[in-house]
Amino acid sequence: MKRLLAVLAFLVALCGTVAAAEPQIPNFWDLKERLPKPQLEGLQRLRFLTTVDFPPFNYIDSEGRLAGFHVDLARRICAELEITDKCQIQALPWSELEPALAKGDGEALLAGLAITPANRETHVFTRPYLQFAARFIMQKPNAVSEPLYVALSGKRIGVTAGSAHERMLRAYFADVKPVTYSKPEWLYEDLRAGKIDGAFGDGMRFSFWLVGSDSAGCCRFVGGPYLAPEYLGLGLAIAVKPADAALADAFNFALRELQAKGIFAELYLRYFPVSFY
Repeated sequence: MKRLLAVLAFLVALCGTVAAAEPQIPNFWDLKERLPKPQLEGLQRLRFLTTVDFPPFNYIDSEGRLAGFHVDLARRICAELEITDKCQIQALPWSELEPALAKGDGEALLAGLAITPANRETHVFTRPYLQFAARFIMQKPNAVSEPLYVALSGKRIGVTAGSAHERMLRAYFADVKPVTYSKPEWLYEDLRAGKIDGAFGDGMRFSFWLVGSDSAGCCRFVGGPYLAPEYLGLGLAIAVKPADAALADAFNFALRELQAKGIFAELYLRYFPVSFY
């Protein structure tokens, strides 16, 4: 009974359920909440610092231009705050991002810096705008529905060995039979071949595999999405220096407005056409 209650408590943390006909958009905002509109008249410039090696969030496109979800999100934030003429987006190697922010070579990090107690000592974060959900995938003819802790009992579920997803699977779905893999290609191959009943892992990575040619259309998401900050972290947020905490408030205002107006949904589906929520 204790284990069942733990599982049920975990399932309450779901961000939503997946509908076959309509993609689900992540939403971490109370749209009834009203945040004060920031006053940024004294802001001279706003430089977002990011990287080039975190696709689809940041990358160099075929024409040699900086592109990606984060790049478009930064532009939309600036437009919402009516400071487009003051905004810049600069790409640096990951190791140089925090030193650049500390030196004043930029005002905000938009690159996936982890929201950890250590990082909170030196940065102020916005509220998360995206979290990485864990998902199950199965072959379409064998797909099951919630409650998965019942439907998957005794099933052989592939998962990456030593990962947070393996620990999560063992903790919350104790009746499945984990099959661990050191390489994702081997997991996918066995799933396509029916050697395992399903797979559990990062929903974003699964979404790209599902839509790609390697999957041959074999599979789909089932159940979920599952959010577990204790295993998967608190998600993606914009980081600023403590002295610029007012900027974090301004970004929160803009992010909430982008969600309410449907602009965040447009960006999300542009880069994640198979929603991992």
